[in-house]
Amino acid sequence: MEELEVNHVEDIHEKLTSMIGQRVKVRANMGRTRVVERMGTIKTVHPAVFIVEVDERRGRKSRQSYQYVDVLTGTVELFDPESGEHLFTPLGNQLEEH
Repeated sequence: MEELEVNHVEDIHEKLTSMIGQRVKVRANMGRTRVVERMGTIKTVHPAVFIVEVDERRGRKSRQSYQYVDVLTGTVELFDPESGEHLFTPLGNQLEEH
């Protein structure tokens, strides 16, 4: 999968729409130094959020929703599960480079 530099929510929405059914690794910053990493499958995309079915303990699955704006700001990061590469370059990283 190719990393996409994003500066619009629409870019993220379009890419994730094309990735429905594919596996991703999600790293979400929950605040207070708490970071959650999970593997899952992109299930659906909606105008403001996308749903990832994540693998839980003992073979269980749960669904987590994430906002596109959190991907844009880097609060939620998505990775290719095989290579470990970022799927999106967060907006904050783009500003630092320029």
